Amino acid sequence: MIKLNLSKIGNVISRATGRTGLKIKKFSPEILIVTGVLGIATSTILACRATLKVEKVLDESSEKLAKIHYANENVNKSKYSVTDYRKDLTIAYGQTGFELYKLYAPSVTVSILSITSILCSYKILHKRNIALMAAYKGIEEAFVGYRKRVVAELGADKDRDFRYGMHSEKVTITETGEDGVEKKVKTTVKVLDKDGNATSLYARFFDECSSQWSKTPEYNLMTLKCQQSYANDLLNTRGHVFLNEVYEMLGLEHSQAGAVVGWVKGNGDSFIDFGIYDTDSEACRAFVNGLERSILLDFNVDGVMYDKI
Repeated sequence: MIKLNLSKIGNVISRATGRTGLKIKKFSPEILIVTGVLGIATSTILACRATLKVEKVLDESSEKLAKIHYANENVNKSKYSVTDYRKDLTIAYGQTGFELYKLYAPSVTVSILSITSILCSYKILHKRNIALMAAYKGIEEAFVGYRKRVVAELGADKDRDFRYGMHSEKVTITETGEDGVEKKVKTTVKVLDKDGNATSLYARFFDECSSQWSKTPEYNLMTLKCQQSYANDLLNTRGHVFLNEVYEMLGLEHSQAGAVVGWVKGNGDSFIDFGIYDTDSEACRAFVNGLERSILLDFNVDGVMYDKI
């Protein structure tokens, strides 16, 4: 006979239940918002169905009120006093109100629950956004602190090397002297590591995909310089600029990160730089010199905006 291991079965059930509960918690905002929308639609349908029955309730109420008014006007006051008349009116109005309440109570209840569901969804998402911003801010502060320590200990050049994954390498090149004689000399150049990346996640190509791009290299350089100047004017006058706003100036698509990061006056560099004049980049030099029509822009964002505003 096969012996059942109740402990293992219990663990499997527990893990499955826990995983299901975690998934429900993860998708709870979506579940709540869908429930709320469906609930509002349902409450509308219930209200329409209730409205179809209102006429009958009002007709019955009118008949009762007509009898009460008739009795007040025609029955002897000794048998049907003013007090009785007012009492019957109160009862009639109360019964009509109760009947109307019964008709619309389901619709109102579903509406309240639906609105509560939507508000709960917003509350959960709001808390998650705050937690994500706090986590991002912590990472950002740790990274900035690390870079400051590297600069203080080893200098800005080493900080740039560590950040972008670059190292110095000696190469031999051929140069022509003043006497016209070629000779080989050794020089040191910056080279990307195999896993290095000289751009940030905010970098974007300014090329054919942009509505502001032109086939004329000089026009592209002028456009970028003007837009960079305008972005800095906006920063100085308004005090803040979102990265997505800069993307829009350049005819580029928005990004999720661009909706929360950008520049705030008094934080970071306090100016906006597109990275056009990166002297370490051969591609940037070629673009500025009119040899290339496109360029990879890397923006010096200050970080998440909302905790800086």
